[in-house]
Amino acid sequence: MTTAANGIVSTKTAALREAVDAVALHARFAAIVGAKNAIVAEAQLRTYECDGLLGYRVRPEIVVLPASTDEVAACVRLARELAMPVVPRGAGTGLSGGSLPSEGCVVIGLSRMRKILDVDLPNRVARVQPGVINLDITRAIGPDGYYYAPDPSSQSVCTIGGNIAENSGGAHCLKYGFTVNHVLGVTLVTPDGDVVEIGSAAGEPDVLGYDLVGVVVGSEGMTGIVTEALVRILRAPEKTQTLFATFPSTDEAGDAVSRIIGSGIVPAAIEMCDQLAIEAIVAATGVDWPLDVGALLLMDVDGVEADVDDTAARAREHLRAAGALDVRAPKDDAERQLAWKGRKAAFAAMGRISPNYHVQDGVIPRKDIAPVLREIAALGANAGLRIANVFHAGDGNLHPLVLYDARIPGQEHAAEEVAGEILRVCLRYGGSVTGEHGVGHDKACYLGEQFDEDDLETMQAIRTTFDPDQRFNPGKMFPTPRLCGDKPGTYVPHTAETSGEAGRG
Repeated sequence: MTTAANGIVSTKTAALREAVDAVALHARFAAIVGAKNAIVAEAQLRTYECDGLLGYRVRPEIVVLPASTDEVAACVRLARELAMPVVPRGAGTGLSGGSLPSEGCVVIGLSRMRKILDVDLPNRVARVQPGVINLDITRAIGPDGYYYAPDPSSQSVCTIGGNIAENSGGAHCLKYGFTVNHVLGVTLVTPDGDVVEIGSAAGEPDVLGYDLVGVVVGSEGMTGIVTEALVRILRAPEKTQTLFATFPSTDEAGDAVSRIIGSGIVPAAIEMCDQLAIEAIVAATGVDWPLDVGALLLMDVDGVEADVDDTAARAREHLRAAGALDVRAPKDDAERQLAWKGRKAAFAAMGRISPNYHVQDGVIPRKDIAPVLREIAALGANAGLRIANVFHAGDGNLHPLVLYDARIPGQEHAAEEVAGEILRVCLRYGGSVTGEHGVGHDKACYLGEQFDEDDLETMQAIRTTFDPDQRFNPGKMFPTPRLCGDKPGTYVPHTAETSGEAGRG
C-alpha cells in the first residue's frame, strides 16, 4: 500500500503554484544552487518521495541541494516568497517518515554540506556541516584517541543533520546520552530565512537563558534548518570489555538487565535480540551465534582498565544469576567488532527471513521488558504475523519488527495495525511512542494518546514561535486537527465564542 501523506497547501499556495510552472521554478532555484542541484525531473524526484519508511510516498515539487548556509537561507527565502512548504532532508535513513515530502513542497537536501569544518581537541569539540556522516567524525578523530559517542545503527550512512532533527541515540546512549547531550551549539536558518547562532560558540558552557539548542534538537525540522553544529567529542576509553550471554527466553534476559542496572552498574551498552532476530542476523552476517536459544544480550563495559575488569566480573555474576545458558567474551577485537556488526545489521538482516517489515520504536520501563514482549508476541500471533525484537534493553527502547509480505492482500495493513497496538502497549506501561526514531508522519496520530490537549497546544505554541505559518515540515509529529477547518497551533477563540454566542466544543 502506498499512501499520500496529508500536506498543508493553502489557497494562496495553490494560486502561486499555478503561476510558477516547473521551468520557471527550476530557473529561480537554480539561480541559487546551480542547475544540476535543482531537481524537477520526475524520474529524479522519485528518489526523494520517502525516507526509510517506505510505505508512504509523496513526490515533491522540487528538490534543491545547497552547498552553504547562504544558499540554504536563500532557498528558504524564495520558498517563503512562493508560499511553498519546506521539508529538510538528510540522508533519508529515518524510519518515521520525518522527511516525507508534503504536497507542493521544496525538499532542501543537505547532502552536499559534508565538511568537518574544525576540530578543537583541547576543548573536545568539532564543528561540522549537517551532511557529515555520523561515523566519519570518529574516523577523523579516532587516530588522536577521540570519538563521537552517539551511534545509531545506521551511523555509517546517516548524517548529523538528521541525527539532530530526530535526537538520535544508538546502543551506547545508555551511558553517554542522546544527540542532545552532544550538540553544544548550532547555526540555524530560520523559517524566515534568517541565520542565527544558538548555544555555545566554541565549547564554553552556555548556561544563561533558555536551552534553545535543546528545543531545536529533536524538533524534526520544524524550527529551522541546522547548517552547522558544534558537537562534543570524547576521549576513547582505556578499555572496553564486551560480554555475550544467551538465555532460554526473553524473560530471563529481561531479568538480567534489571539485575545489572539495579546493582548500580551502568554499561556503555546492553542490547537484546530474541530468537527470530538471532536467526536473521546469523543468516545475514555469519556471526557465530547459537540458533537454539530464546534470547541473547550483547553488553559493553568501558572505562579505566581496573574498573572495567571489576565491573565485567560483577556483570557476569548477575547474568548467571538470571539464568544465562552461556556467558563469554570475544577472544579478540575482530570478534568483538563482528558481534557488534551483527547487532547493527539487524534491521537489514530481516530481509533474510521476510520480504517486508514495519519497524516500531517505543519505550517502556526496563522492569517491564518481559511482560511487554509477551504482549507483543500475542499481538503478532493474533494477527498471524511474526515479530522479531532487537533493541536497546538498557533503557527500555524497543524496536519490534513486524514481518509481513506485501504481496499478500491485507498483510501490510495488518502489520501497520499491529505496530500501532504495540505503541499502545508501551503507553499502557507508562512508556513513550518513540525513543529515538522520532514521531514524523508514522506516529503523529498516536501523540495525542500520550499527551493531552494542553500539552499539545504548548508544544505547538513553541513551534509557531519559530514558524508562525507552519510551512516547515507540515503534517508531521502533531495529530491531524479534529476538524478540516482547524488550523494547528495556538488556539484562537472565534468571536462568536468570546461573545458568548457559541461554545468551543
